[in-house]
Amino acid sequence: MLRLSLNVATTRLILGHGSEGRNAAGRVVAAFGSFLMGSDVVIGVILFAILLIINFVVITKGSGRIAEVAARFSLDAMPGKQMAIDAELGSGAITEAVARKRRKDLEEETSFYGAMDGAAKFVRGDAIAGVIITAINIVGGLATGILRHGMNVADAVSTYTTLTVGDGLVSQIPALLVSIAAGIVVTKGGVEGGTDVALMEQLAGRPKPLAMAAVGAFVLGFMPGMPMVPFLLLAGGAGFGAWVQFNKPPPGEAAPDVAAAPSEPPIAQSLKLDLVRIELGFGLLSLASGEQPRLTEQIKSLRRAVASEMGFVMPAVRIQDNLQLGPDDYLIRIKEVEAGRGVLRPTSLLVMDPTGKTPDLPGEATNEPTFGLPAMWISPDLRDEATFRNCTVVDAASVLTTHLTELVKQNMSELLSYSETQKLLDDLPPEQQKLIGDLVPSLITIGGIQRVLQALLTERVSIRDLATILEGIQEACTNQFRGTAAIVSVVRVRLARQISDACRGPRGYIPIVTLSPEWEMEFADARTGPPEDRQLAMAPSKLTDFMQKVRSAIDGAIQQGDAPILLTSSAIRPHVRMIIDRVRPEVPVLAQTEISPRVRIRTVGAV
Repeated sequence: MLRLSLNVATTRLILGHGSEGRNAAGRVVAAFGSFLMGSDVVIGVILFAILLIINFVVITKGSGRIAEVAARFSLDAMPGKQMAIDAELGSGAITEAVARKRRKDLEEETSFYGAMDGAAKFVRGDAIAGVIITAINIVGGLATGILRHGMNVADAVSTYTTLTVGDGLVSQIPALLVSIAAGIVVTKGGVEGGTDVALMEQLAGRPKPLAMAAVGAFVLGFMPGMPMVPFLLLAGGAGFGAWVQFNKPPPGEAAPDVAAAPSEPPIAQSLKLDLVRIELGFGLLSLASGEQPRLTEQIKSLRRAVASEMGFVMPAVRIQDNLQLGPDDYLIRIKEVEAGRGVLRPTSLLVMDPTGKTPDLPGEATNEPTFGLPAMWISPDLRDEATFRNCTVVDAASVLTTHLTELVKQNMSELLSYSETQKLLDDLPPEQQKLIGDLVPSLITIGGIQRVLQALLTERVSIRDLATILEGIQEACTNQFRGTAAIVSVVRVRLARQISDACRGPRGYIPIVTLSPEWEMEFADARTGPPEDRQLAMAPSKLTDFMQKVRSAIDGAIQQGDAPILLTSSAIRPHVRMIIDRVRPEVPVLAQTEISPRVRIRTVGAV
């Protein structure tokens, strides 16, 4: 814009004072015009026209076309690149931070090409404006000089053409540099590193082009009429560069006198554990690849759901093939230890009857791998019929995701590491950091907080309300409670509303199976050890009798359509929970103080 404003100013000087001589528009314009014109106006105009053609037709038009095509291709490829990033994130190949960085780089790349497409239009318009301004100056100058100032045609042509060409040259040299710079930036857009490094690597980074240039210059030097010295100097320089590049070791290879680096990964790499890993037989690889990798998308949704429900970011899931498995088998490992396995039919649908019976449909009878319910693999053509019979219909990827969800919830306490606990505390809002400062390390350590959170996750209590949990820990530690079990009891009372809401059934109340006073006394009398570390020492026959009665009471409540909880006193709740975890791990065990006073309850059984 500054250069165009100078064009307008020099145009006013040329048209207004051109009759005064060649210095009317300033010495710079006169010097450039005289340099290009010399003593012949026609030759000067032709040379100036050639400069305009080079700028407008070659450089500006080429860089504009490159920018337009690059912007179009970049926008067309953007959805595919985003899907590739999401797929790698869902499969655990990259972390959330790396995915965010790649998305940001992708946005910057697309914005860059789009901006350069628009910038190329500016550059092209700038070149067109230079041509139009030059034509206006020549025509307007001749008309002004001949008609207004009475100059003869020869003087007018010489004076105004020299001034116009000088002004045009002053403006076209920066315009030419801007056009070249725009072309270099656009064509270099997909290459990493600085422009100078990219140019040197492409022009002089390989020995063969330099060797060919050296031979060609050497031959031209001995041709009749050619200057020998410049060509021989060029041939010598290119030949020396080719010799240096030829003796340079290729990238990634060590020099001959340096010992080659070991190609095997370091031994320490084999010590790293995959926290969650899915191993697939070769017949199931289509679930995690191809045009619609449903498994990776569902795992990504699962991680979001677990974070929202439990307040804990589930680790990335690694998916890999295992040729030792059957073609339709899969294996789920938690910390490299097998946690579950199953068999899928990737081209079929799994159907389950809500009544718990085997569906009466043609297909392959099986058991649902997560809960062991009777099911049937059917053809996709029978989906509508199964839905009409009120059966639950899921595809193979959903079966695997459901199994993974249940296993992750069962082992979530093991997945909460010390570093994850520290990250949860660091992510708390600034106004709650003072609470952490009062707790750690004067009252409890990070490891102690980790054990409390693990105890809550073991019983599937969400730790999303971390501020309330920390307040409960502070209350317990201030009252001199010692031991994880005692601290967890205080925290659970603080979380009574949350726990009660999670246990409320679809009918609006909490179905309760109570513990009789006799069993309360049995458990209370069977506790031994110091108060901070009580242990249960009950006779095996008593435990067997208790488990049978619990199983009977819970099964009776389930047959009535309720999902009951077992209610005990606060003192014996941890011990009862340990026993129930072996009989009915899905049944919550609540203390009387952990039920919110505003929630409805109903007794559906007794032990």
